[in-house]
Amino acid sequence: MSNTFPAAPGQWHNRYLLMRHGHSLANQQGRIISSPEHGLTGYGLSSRGREQLDGLLADWCWATPSRILHSDFRRTTETAERIARHFSLRLEAETRLRERHFGAFEGEGDDRYAEVWARDALDPAHRHAGVEAVAEVAARMREVIDQLEQRHVGETLLLVSHGDPLQILLTALEGRELSRHRERPPLAPASITVL
Repeated sequence: MSNTFPAAPGQWHNRYLLMRHGHSLANQQGRIISSPEHGLTGYGLSSRGREQLDGLLADWCWATPSRILHSDFRRTTETAERIARHFSLRLEAETRLRERHFGAFEGEGDDRYAEVWARDALDPAHRHAGVEAVAEVAARMREVIDQLEQRHVGETLLLVSHGDPLQILLTALEGRELSRHRERPPLAPASITVL
């Protein structure tokens, strides 16, 4: 699955492929896994996620990445590893690409996301129940792009992250109010959005 993000000609020094990890065990179980304590070593790809990546790599229709940066959570690392093996690339873990931390909702059912997103729509700086503020997620994600733009020119960079952080980043890059990040269509597991 591909989404193309419109950018002004010449806006970027590099091409960016923003990828959500493949279907994970957390997705399969319908659980919120957002803390490093649980996400770094557990809840990797499901069998469905591995199949998604096999299909994606068999039908790869994007530029070949020259670098892969990924969240260090297990589900994103396993996603990135499969792509890195396919293209014979090194992996670079980047903690700023981690999942948005959902505080007290950690380990609960993913139906609780709706409660957080409703609060996001009212205040992108809220930290209700220890949730990482949308504004903070946007800042750390944008910082990754800004640093890559300073360090590299003419590369195709694959960034493997999570649904909420990528959706927030895309909202920020569009120049839209961060409170509106859920108005974008959700990013499917193993989908790629081109910047």
